[in-house]
Amino acid sequence: MVPPLLVLALCFSLVLTTATPVAVGEISRADKLIGQGRKAIARGDGIDAEMKLRAALEQGAAPPEVNAYMGEALLAQSRRDRARPYLARGEFTEASAAEGWRALGLLERLDGNLPASGRAYDRALAITPNDAGLWVEVGRLRYAGGEHLLAIEAADRALELDGNNVRALEFRGQLVRDRYGLLAAIPWFERAITRDPKDVSVLLEYAATLGELGHASECLTITRRVLELSPKNPRAFYLQAVLAARAGNYGLARGLLARTKGKLDDQPAVLILRGITEIAADNPEAAAEALEAALRLRPDNMHARELLLRAIVMAGQYRYAILRFADDIADGDASPYMLTTVARAWEVLGDRQHAGELLDRAARGQGAQLRVLGESGRIGQMLHLGQTGEAQVAAEAMLRSDPGFYDAQALAGDVQLAMGHAAEAQERYALASQIRLPESLFERRFAAYAMAHDLKGARELVAAYLGQNPTSRPALHAAAELAVGAGDLGRARTILAWLRNNGGEGDVDLRADLAMAEAGTGDLAAARENALAAYRLQRSNPLAAQALGYSYAASGDYAPQARALLDKAQALLGNTAPVAEARRRLQGRAAR
Repeated sequence: MVPPLLVLALCFSLVLTTATPVAVGEISRADKLIGQGRKAIARGDGIDAEMKLRAALEQGAAPPEVNAYMGEALLAQSRRDRARPYLARGEFTEASAAEGWRALGLLERLDGNLPASGRAYDRALAITPNDAGLWVEVGRLRYAGGEHLLAIEAADRALELDGNNVRALEFRGQLVRDRYGLLAAIPWFERAITRDPKDVSVLLEYAATLGELGHASECLTITRRVLELSPKNPRAFYLQAVLAARAGNYGLARGLLARTKGKLDDQPAVLILRGITEIAADNPEAAAEALEAALRLRPDNMHARELLLRAIVMAGQYRYAILRFADDIADGDASPYMLTTVARAWEVLGDRQHAGELLDRAARGQGAQLRVLGESGRIGQMLHLGQTGEAQVAAEAMLRSDPGFYDAQALAGDVQLAMGHAAEAQERYALASQIRLPESLFERRFAAYAMAHDLKGARELVAAYLGQNPTSRPALHAAAELAVGAGDLGRARTILAWLRNNGGEGDVDLRADLAMAEAGTGDLAAARENALAAYRLQRSNPLAAQALGYSYAASGDYAPQARALLDKAQALLGNTAPVAEARRRLQGRAAR
């Protein structure tokens, strides 16, 4: 008889010999699936990664082994709501903890929970402090949170750790583009593409930069390459739509935007372009819908507001146009175009008194208004109300508390400029420009130089900015203004003609300025053509009246009309040099 203990031992041994190979097989299969899922994440295929990771769970993988990677897979699909349960509790294995905390940091940043994002990234840094890619994400968090100088430091740290890291090179290129301009960013993107020619994110940044530089064919080539690598990529279609719209092919642009499938409709620029293409297609209702959505995201975008007004009037909704923009007109924020268009709406409804009042306001123009960064914030409201002293105290306090914040530096400069302190404004703007130099800051710096009568500083600023951003409209306008001041009307005419031919056909002031430059170079036929175009666009515009009166006086034709136009211009602008010269010409001809 076999002893009972021996029977138990034999049974236990049998269980081990039969069960162990199965258990080992199951674990190996789960590990293999997790590895396949991680490879799918690395190549950006979140759907395949999710399938592999779910299969790993079915094969017996424990949730902490999968949570970090499943969160990454769902983030790759832009499924943040589904990623959160896998990441938020922080239940990761030791091997996956760094990636788990990093994914949680990204999730919180995308959801706007910046402090929580920072805490998650801190946990990841504690595990992998020398991960260049992680430092890039930390830099992006800092930039989003307004810690702009710290973001630059994070980018530097990432490149110190790995000078060939594609994400670090891309981030540095973006920062360089913000700070120095388009051309300076190109080498960084090209260096990143050299490291990984199939990286879609970098290719798109490269294409967008080329497009802004006016290199349309190169931009198109890169976007086509992106669509080979990432079929149906919405940003590639959007960039192609921008190129088509700039070429005047709004039908093609509209079709390309449709191929984005609405995936970029959380971006104001996309919605504005959609509005433009719908206006061109004579679909004002669809245009208005897109533009209203853009204004919900960016309420102070004047271009979107004017396009919306145009769409509403196109639809024949004159009373709604008056109501929709009543606050803009009452607050004094309406542009001459807005005032004129709403005046026409009043005329259609038979109220000529209201129409006349708005046309008079449009004719007087807005003057050189300062559009501050914080116009919807406390400091901006103070400036709007003329409380410059209080605004200065608040702005300087903000600057002391966070000197590395771009908005703090630029707002402090705005306050100084509003107070007429050009040198102090320039000092703060210069510090802001060490972080980034967008067109809005360029315009402020140019205004500060003009206020200080510093032509040398203005010329250097314009030359440097155009050197990096050769298609910048504000910088080209400034260059033309400087050329007129220097008596170089030929250069001014060349610049203004380019601006007209590249999206400026409907710009009244631009065409009036071009007419004056053409008259100054002796081309009176061209001057009259542009002056007439400007006047027809907006008869109440004093610059248009001045340009047309000047062109008539210079050619010796239509003397009575010339006098009437010059009277109109003088009543609104004063006795300017062009008005006085035109009158002298008329008197000289009358004396003969």
